[in-house]
Amino acid sequence: MTYDLIVVGGGPAGLAAACSAWEKGLKHILIVERDKELGGILNQCIHNGFGLHRFKEELTGPEYAGRFIKMLGDTGVEVMLDTMVLEINARHEVHVISAAKGYEVLEAKSIVLAMGCRERTRGAIGIPGDRPAGVFTAGSAQRYLNMEGYMVGKRVVILGSGDIGLIMARRMTLEGAKVLACVELMPYSGGLMRNIVQCLQDWDIPLYLSHTITDIVATNGRVSHVTVHKLDENRQPIPGTNLEFDCDTVLLSVGLIPENELTRAAGIEMDPRTNGAYVFENMETSVPGIFACGNVVHVHDLVDYVSAESERAGAAAAAYVLGGAPAGDALTVKNGADVGYTVPQRIRVSNVPKAADVFFRVRRVFKNSVIEVKAGDQLLISYKREHMAPGEMEHILLPRKLLDGVSASEITVSAKEA
Repeated sequence: MTYDLIVVGGGPAGLAAACSAWEKGLKHILIVERDKELGGILNQCIHNGFGLHRFKEELTGPEYAGRFIKMLGDTGVEVMLDTMVLEINARHEVHVISAAKGYEVLEAKSIVLAMGCRERTRGAIGIPGDRPAGVFTAGSAQRYLNMEGYMVGKRVVILGSGDIGLIMARRMTLEGAKVLACVELMPYSGGLMRNIVQCLQDWDIPLYLSHTITDIVATNGRVSHVTVHKLDENRQPIPGTNLEFDCDTVLLSVGLIPENELTRAAGIEMDPRTNGAYVFENMETSVPGIFACGNVVHVHDLVDYVSAESERAGAAAAAYVLGGAPAGDALTVKNGADVGYTVPQRIRVSNVPKAADVFFRVRRVFKNSVIEVKAGDQLLISYKREHMAPGEMEHILLPRKLLDGVSASEITVSAKEA
């Protein structure tokens, strides 16, 4: 049997893509998920704050996932749980393995990649010191605490101020631990402002910007002490600025990496800025009929945006199967001054309905500022912002009428002070 669509990943992106493709007319859809249940990372995110955009109410992570799992239950979408995808290729073959069925090669008319992302570990950033027990990524600690019921430590220092780290600062405090500090390498936080306020400031947890851990010391195989230094403008430790913390646990919240080993092995063109695939306006990759969405493309800060993007990918997969590939030349979207990346990277104007969604992140903190979209030296459109920060993804709409008038082969998105 050849499926109309195979979705790789059963987290929020995969669920939304599958539901959308079903609504658009595909009837032979399969979700392949390596975990034993659907929902992905949302299952361990028991805090609220999800769903304000998508459902207009505040939900916990499991509640948000439950909404989509219920929607999926109203369809005929098949699900393979506890099944690992080993390989995909340009022929739309998906190689999977499971304890129940062994090794299989599945065929599909289209594929949606929705594998999500993983955390950067201590080995990736090279913290000096001993190699003891008590060093966890924030997401691992979150799973131990929220799903497995294990308390990972009592005196905690958090390195990095990504959203998971901020949320775990509050979570550990609520469970009775003492969070001594949150230490951030950059001069600004990598998390949402609401999490800085609700998870640090409301609990009197200090945030040390432009600081990092310079030594981890162990006693009897467990973390017992860390040294933190202030950094200069070259991110080098400043002598004499050391702070000492007696702790038994270090949590790392030092960045997320899109899970793209399958994508690369399939020969799909990758963007070194996002560590995800280059995608068109409909989330199609460089291989026709293979789409990507959610955190496997670029790391989002809100799951609501993951769902919206993934619904677009699912609808596009349905359109590909039912009507064929979009035609027309693509307009390249480039990142200009103080913009780290743009998604999508290419826009086929003939395939844009009313407007094209463009997402990006800025490289530094802005107050009153302007987003400019240019074709060469020609200013096409600008957008005012009161605040922008690297930890908060930005979104603009480029009207179809505007794009129709572009004669150049590329446009540039940049940011500057107003």
